[in-house]
Amino acid sequence: MQEQVNLQEVAAGSEKAFKALFEQYRGRLFYYISRFIKSEQVAEELVLDVFMKIWTGRELITRIQHFDAFLFRVAHNKSIDFLRAAARDQQLSGLLLEEIQAAAADRPDAVMMAREYEAKVRHAVALLPPQSKKVYTLSREQELTHDQIARQLNISRATVNNHIVLAQRFIRNHLAREIDLAIVFLLIGNI
Repeated sequence: MQEQVNLQEVAAGSEKAFKALFEQYRGRLFYYISRFIKSEQVAEELVLDVFMKIWTGRELITRIQHFDAFLFRVAHNKSIDFLRAAARDQQLSGLLLEEIQAAAADRPDAVMMAREYEAKVRHAVALLPPQSKKVYTLSREQELTHDQIARQLNISRATVNNHIVLAQRFIRNHLAREIDLAIVFLLIGNI
């Protein structure tokens, strides 16, 4: 009952009620997001993003029947959005991977998990069509540029790019079926 009153006050624009709401949920959201993201710094930022979304949409807050579930759904969606962005940004993905590896260094199963992941990536690459597999291998393992691959295989640069995009999509989909989705998004920058 008190939470409903607090939510009504937030909807009316009460900063004091919003601060109380923030304090009530901040710790739990941080814990939830940091378990998902594996980065405390990013988790802190995402908690703030969640509450900014709540504040900007505060007029609608009283229509939410199960605020707790709604809040965690917003946190989940923000986390997924972040992981997707990290998967597209090599620098961000690399930084996040370093944090995960540092956090996982204490875990005895970290090396085994990394080997399992690498094995699943190799298996996915082996399932690619021959030309895509060749282009992908030249790009990722031999670190050739798109222009170098195009010249070596006598195909256009655009065709090289298409093969790599299709290979990455196939590998992501394959890994999504084989490994926890959060790990796929975090490690996808290594593919």
